Amino acid sequence: MSPLFNTLHHICIVVRDLDKAVAYYESLGVGPWNDYPKGGPYLEFEVPNEAASKAMRYKCADLANMQIQLCDPGELDSPQRRFLEEHGEGVYHLGFEVPDRDAAEAEGHKKGLGVIARGRRADGTGFCYFDTRRDAGVVLEIRKSPR
Repeated sequence: MSPLFNTLHHICIVVRDLDKAVAYYESLGVGPWNDYPKGGPYLEFEVPNEAASKAMRYKCADLANMQIQLCDPGELDSPQRRFLEEHGEGVYHLGFEVPDRDAAEAEGHKKGLGVIARGRRADGTGFCYFDTRRDAGVVLEIRKSPR
């Protein structure tokens, strides 16, 4: 198995109404829900629409073995907004934790994976969304989380 996609960190579900989705999950006993911690500033931040990225709202619930993220993409154009319009609510991406963000992104490039969005902070943390929708059915993300 590729070290890129070995350690599942989270599943991200795009929703139309973040508060309604959180309330439903809480009614099932899933929670507590917290705002997604955006972390520190990025040295590199390449996304299709920076204003849309900043306007997205996320809530996260840490489970025993992984995290669930709910994403309300807002009204501005973004890959998440387009997914919602074309497919309705559902799983947009799977996020995998990696020990080295830069090495993982380079390995993805070697495997021929295109990049939708990427970000890197001074401490080496960050993310890279690979365009795997056609072949994997979802976007696959690698990320190095802050400690």
